[in-house]
Amino acid sequence: MNKFIILHIVYSIFSFTLYAQDDYFTNNTFRYDNYIYKENIKTPLTYREGFELSYPFVELNNTDTITFTFDEISDNIENYNYTFIHCNSNWQPSNLSENEFIDGFYENPVTNYKQSFNTLCNYIHYKISLPNENIKLKLSGNYLLFVYENGDKEKPVLTRRFYVVETKTEIVASVKHATQIDLMKSHQEIDFTLHNVFTCNDPFSDIKIVLSQNGRFDNVISNLKPLFIKDNELIYNYEDGNIFPATSEFRNVDAKSVKYQTEHVQYIEYEKPFYHFYLYPDEKRTFKVYFQSQDINGKYLVKNSLGINSEIEADYLFVTFSLPFDAPMVDGNIYVFGALSDWQCKKENMLKYNFKKKSYELTLFLKQGFYDYQYAYMKDGINEADVGFIEGNHYQTENDYLIFVYWHDITSKYDKLVGLKVINSINPK
Repeated sequence: MNKFIILHIVYSIFSFTLYAQDDYFTNNTFRYDNYIYKENIKTPLTYREGFELSYPFVELNNTDTITFTFDEISDNIENYNYTFIHCNSNWQPSNLSENEFIDGFYENPVTNYKQSFNTLCNYIHYKISLPNENIKLKLSGNYLLFVYENGDKEKPVLTRRFYVVETKTEIVASVKHATQIDLMKSHQEIDFTLHNVFTCNDPFSDIKIVLSQNGRFDNVISNLKPLFIKDNELIYNYEDGNIFPATSEFRNVDAKSVKYQTEHVQYIEYEKPFYHFYLYPDEKRTFKVYFQSQDINGKYLVKNSLGINSEIEADYLFVTFSLPFDAPMVDGNIYVFGALSDWQCKKENMLKYNFKKKSYELTLFLKQGFYDYQYAYMKDGINEADVGFIEGNHYQTENDYLIFVYWHDITSKYDKLVGLKVINSINPK
């Protein structure tokens, strides 16, 4: 039987079980978010060219390139097109026409693609680079890549968020344990100052701040107002309102090679037609002491350690996660969480409870590489993932924090992104 047909049958079994659990997940409407609309699209990545673990932003009118890649599990090359949508600071479409923020053609075909090479799973690898000879962006702000099928925007394939920055202020920031005594051991506080601030009529209403932990969107802090204004500085040194649960260091799975078992891999089996990685059962860390370990802050890196070009030589394989639990949760669900899930709690990454083994379990179909992950709990009716419920919270945890500074100039129709700072809790720069 054709390998692709076998894969589709296996994947459908997993998907059907999860689809049936919550009607919320059946919503497939267009979203101004990182989202995959087509089931066999896998491994979307957005990064600054040459830096695969970078956050997806570039400076306006800079020579840097933003790279978008994704795979389709298929033997066939599809006819895909793409465009870009300018969004405001709340990720809604800006009141701009395309010619105001796009220089070049508004819609372009995806012409950079390659077939997988020497892999058990056949796939097509697609790549888009920005800017290119057909299109570049003229304004700063939030942007959405929109890929669609056969020139029909009613057939979305995927959407990806990214940023274009025109720096107009210097951000000086620090991360420390929370000032509040009851949160001192579990939370991190982000204090910062905007130096050399541009001329602004009303910084309390015209400037918007967004704080993100490791690139997550579900728990951002926004709309902080300056606590003090001093000369040409805006000071945001709060004791409350600028704090995040610190979580714990990420767990990881190293699947760069099918030839040897890495630290967290219990065993590897070839279960025709694909390899299957079975991880050691993870343990709940809610009340464990802090344990320092190296991680990549929830990201993942595609890599076949035996290949030359991992983009097309990294194979796809099944990875099984398990989390022992005495009884299933009755008021929510548990998810494998991180960049591998687009930092979202969705059907594909929700664990199911195995009553026989007294364990939550999930099998994902992943491209070879190195993956960070955590377990997140999503309580029914709540839209923010609670990582600390399973992983615990420790102020010592190494995290990245992204500080976004938006300016809504009264003379313009859009939110400019005039500052973006990435600061690490252990190694501030």
